[in-house]
Amino acid sequence: MRAAVISEVGKVGIEDVDDPTPAAGEVVVKVAAVGLCGTDLHILQGEFAPTLPIIPGHEFAGTVVSLGAGVAGIREGDRVAVDPSLYCHECHYCRLGKNNLCLRWGAIGVTKPGGAAEYVAVPAANCVALADTITLADAALIEPLSCAVRGYDVLRSQLGSHVLIYGAGTMGLMMLKLAQRTGAVSVDMIDLNTDRLALARAQGASAVAASADELSQPYGWDLVIDATGNAAAIQAGLGQVGAGGTFLQFGVADYAARATIEPYRIYNKEITITGSMAVLHSYERAAELFATGVLDPGVFITDRYPLEQYGQALEAFRAGGGLKTQVLPTAAG
Repeated sequence: MRAAVISEVGKVGIEDVDDPTPAAGEVVVKVAAVGLCGTDLHILQGEFAPTLPIIPGHEFAGTVVSLGAGVAGIREGDRVAVDPSLYCHECHYCRLGKNNLCLRWGAIGVTKPGGAAEYVAVPAANCVALADTITLADAALIEPLSCAVRGYDVLRSQLGSHVLIYGAGTMGLMMLKLAQRTGAVSVDMIDLNTDRLALARAQGASAVAASADELSQPYGWDLVIDATGNAAAIQAGLGQVGAGGTFLQFGVADYAARATIEPYRIYNKEITITGSMAVLHSYERAAELFATGVLDPGVFITDRYPLEQYGQALEAFRAGGGLKTQVLPTAAG
């Protein structure tokens, strides 16, 4: 089969590789679409320390084409989206139910061959059946949505909150949609890209700006979410949290990124600073939300490329144009 392969730091290409064979408890999925994510760029840059070479791609959906021994509840021909999370279920954090902090954490497309290929072998338990109303390629959006759902689990958002989101890209707009669903009284968005701000406004943002200084919220925001991973945005966002409020680090920052906090202000204003890591008990809920139309795939998916152009797709994604970029390894089934 054909697959995109990150062979070494900074190098990605299309190669012929062996077709996957399902181990016991696994299925093979014919991939309809795989989304590109900042994590893919981090892997290409040599961060996250995966063993190279690796087939990337952790946001994907497709059709089950073969079953390994012992698989039940899934049939060949089933249309599925796949939770990429891989846990040991044995370590200290897994025993506490904090599987996303697993000491042996792994993920399809990060530590195991992923969905940027015609076929991929995955644990059957990670597959979620899709409603007939969902277009197969669109279902690759379920994985990033599941990360956003996990973010709101961490926030424990209250009705009537004032929310400020840094970054009006794919993840920031998903957080906007969830804030609206969880009863925020206002959701303001910050971005330097005027096209993205216009889209945020069209998607229902209360106010948009290039800086929070341009907005009016005299007591600060109850919830401030960074969906950029950018150190300057993080630093700015920390200063916008109101008394008793929460700052969520949701965007994936470079290892070298740094921000300064004011310990007295955190103490005196009872500010919470927290983070959200990947997916935890949120993938199936995201699939159900997706089926209800919580977001419009036609808005979120702006670019699609064939597998042979994976490198070009990655460069286009790096350049920051559009929202979600997808690669289509095979014809949708």
